[in-house]
Amino acid sequence: MNLPTENYSLFCLESIEDSDSFQGSDLFPMLEQLTLQFGITNVYQNCDSIENFESSIENLLYHDSQFRDYEVIYLSFKGRNNTIEIGNYFYSFEEIAEMFQGRLQDKILHFSNLMYLDLDEETAQYFLDVTGAKAISGYAANVPIVSTKLDYYYFSTYATYNDIFELVEELFDKYPVLYQSTGFRMYY
Repeated sequence: MNLPTENYSLFCLESIEDSDSFQGSDLFPMLEQLTLQFGITNVYQNCDSIENFESSIENLLYHDSQFRDYEVIYLSFKGRNNTIEIGNYFYSFEEIAEMFQGRLQDKILHFSNLMYLDLDEETAQYFLDVTGAKAISGYAANVPIVSTKLDYYYFSTYATYNDIFELVEELFDKYPVLYQSTGFRMYY
């Protein structure tokens, strides 16, 4: 599996409490640094309801003219037990797979550590088969920090490796304490 050797694009969707009182995201500095340091183009959107979430995903998949250029889809949502939480609704991993059905060819879907990702082999393979994703990644350990620093290392390292195995090896070689303590997972 080839990874980018030059600049790539990233799409970020973040869950927020209330769009009317939104003051800015903790993700902005990390996304800005990815652009400045590595030339990684990123698009940021947020949502505060189930309707906004579904609309954002539909727009991404069917109306965003840049969709084919995104190599990483980055979701920052709270969740538990391999579900994402929006308001009082929990989207199961199977429902997420169905939303992206067949549309994630050559893309990685990455979850911030606000949702704990720890899939069994069958669920991971189901997701990869249904979506066509190159990989799914996220974190399985409950740590008191938001994963922006870890995600920064991941996304910047992704920009320089031609092979997914080399990417994983490099992450664990360069940042072993961070990735082991957060329970970094990649399914491919």
